Amino acid sequence: MANGFTKDGAGNLDQTLRPQSWEEYIGQAKTKENLRILLTAARERGHSAEHILLYGPPGLGKTTLAHLIAKTLGTNMRITSGPAIERVGDLAAVLTNLSPGDVLFIDEIHRLSKTIEEVLYPAMESGVLDIIIGKGPSARTVQLDLPPFTLVAATTRISLLSSPLRSRFSGGTFRLDFYNEKEIESILIRSAKLLGVETDSDVFEDIAKRCRATPRVANYLLKRCRDMAQLENVPLSRDIVERTFGLLDVDKLGLNKSDRAVLEAIIGKFGGGPVGLNTIAAATGEEESTIEDVIEPYLIRLGLLERTPRGRVASANAYSHINDS
Repeated sequence: MANGFTKDGAGNLDQTLRPQSWEEYIGQAKTKENLRILLTAARERGHSAEHILLYGPPGLGKTTLAHLIAKTLGTNMRITSGPAIERVGDLAAVLTNLSPGDVLFIDEIHRLSKTIEEVLYPAMESGVLDIIIGKGPSARTVQLDLPPFTLVAATTRISLLSSPLRSRFSGGTFRLDFYNEKEIESILIRSAKLLGVETDSDVFEDIAKRCRATPRVANYLLKRCRDMAQLENVPLSRDIVERTFGLLDVDKLGLNKSDRAVLEAIIGKFGGGPVGLNTIAAATGEEESTIEDVIEPYLIRLGLLERTPRGRVASANAYSHINDS
């Protein structure tokens, strides 16, 4: 087409953009090398790989790594999440339906209840599932043998995992780090090719500076810029990028409306702090968990916010940024 766009027939763009090999997976070099050694050795021995825990902020590629682990081992991957496993019977149904060598991926594993964790321990350690049938004096325990499997778990809040559960990830615990701008640009170049988008390298630089050092956000911004250019039937340019960011309320540092609302509340209503998390939540209308898990880490990383024993404090850089916005 004249504007550089082609039609991609993928029903799920996120799946289309997901790396399909270790070579396509950009960044996280040490984690990739450790996993390569672990998985290659297990495959050569003909054994299931040991259990693996991945942690870090959302959007850094934990689910993609789980897919690559299963692909490397040449096995199927079963996917579930902590909130989906509400009862022991839910976990039993998942585990007993595994085939030998399968990879079981549990996202948000920190949201498993303690009761579920107690049942998961022997399954991970000894390959057995202990189920209590009945109540009171007539209760009895039934032990089921499970096929060998590899549990790959992901969490954004590793501190909420109990120590006994963390210790059972004998294959290793790996932290995923934020990406630098060059890595993000490489990811965007690959994504643009898959989306059929032709543009200048300056566009990738602009997006990389505002994507919160996170591939998921970078791909989201690229898709929205593509949409704008497509509707106007023009090539994807820096002007289109700036206008798209304006509509999305994404400023030059990558802060969105919610990020700025937190800083503006601390500075405008509480004199720059210190102020407690619950007070900030009440002033902005955001959930405390959203502020703590999503908004604050990026503000702290940019040096705009500090956590102190007395509460949150806006930095001098935060004042400058809010005044310039």
